[in-house]
Amino acid sequence: MIDRFHRDINYLRISVTDRCNLRCRYCMPKEGVSLMGHEDILKYEEILRVVRLAVGMGIAKVRVTGGEPLVRLGIVDFIKELKGIEGLQDISITTNGILLETFAEPLYRAGLRRINVSLDSLDPEKYRYITRGGDLARVLRGIERAEAVGFDPIKINVVAIRHFNEDEVVRFSDMTVDKPYHVRFIELMNIGNGGGKSSLAYLSNDAVLGEIRRVHSLVSLNGKRASTDGPARCFRISGGKGELGFISATSHQFCDSCNRLRLTAEGHLRACLLSDHEIDLKDTLRRECADEDIRALLQRAVLEKPRGSFEPACPRKRKKCERHMSSIGG
Repeated sequence: MIDRFHRDINYLRISVTDRCNLRCRYCMPKEGVSLMGHEDILKYEEILRVVRLAVGMGIAKVRVTGGEPLVRLGIVDFIKELKGIEGLQDISITTNGILLETFAEPLYRAGLRRINVSLDSLDPEKYRYITRGGDLARVLRGIERAEAVGFDPIKINVVAIRHFNEDEVVRFSDMTVDKPYHVRFIELMNIGNGGGKSSLAYLSNDAVLGEIRRVHSLVSLNGKRASTDGPARCFRISGGKGELGFISATSHQFCDSCNRLRLTAEGHLRACLLSDHEIDLKDTLRRECADEDIRALLQRAVLEKPRGSFEPACPRKRKKCERHMSSIGG
């Protein structure tokens, strides 16, 4: 699917739930958010129908997100069904890792091979602070289990935060020396209207990259990326087994190469993370619609995808997304 600005839209991110077993400070308020009821979110069969049609229109890559996707019942069988969709080239999942030790082997048996784990500190107390109660040891055991059963790559997503984990960026980068992990540093973004992130300070990826370069020699990998790959600037530490990536949505605009749509847990298509414009798929799905009706809404989302996430009157000012990240899906 090609949008008005000649971008190939081939990547669909799917939130299967707004529920989460953590309360990360940049993602949702301490008290959590209003949770949707069972009938408010898309059934797995509805999601699978959308994916089959989207793949027929050019979607090649799907990432399953939440909330925390592993808290939804039936997630392993859903992954197995996704894996069986002809033409879908790439399936991955993003998890906070709390349940990964239990789910790694079943997910691998279901056909999943790629996994992203959100991890913002390697210090137990700091991890407990940023997640409001999370247990770092469980996450690390989950990563080890995922590696043991054969997941490759294992990507570790780190939200870079000044005065919080900037002293850990080299330690995170060191994880890629002896292990084939892909560590991704992600800049703090302007999402949500009460997630508590106002107390967290922005740290640019240029600063993170500079700090790592003080210690390690880096080799650029961006000439080897696939068309479905995301916007990360990727490097390898010289002699290392893994990769480093830098997703700089705040400091470096990459809207011109954005290739994705998002499907929220309640069945809304979202063409831009920082635009609150959405198209309701659920209502159409539940009116015994024809496949062509769904295709038309997918095509509409692509055609309505904005050029970028900046305010027209002020190109340097990004739009502010009012929904919390947990309700959109990573």
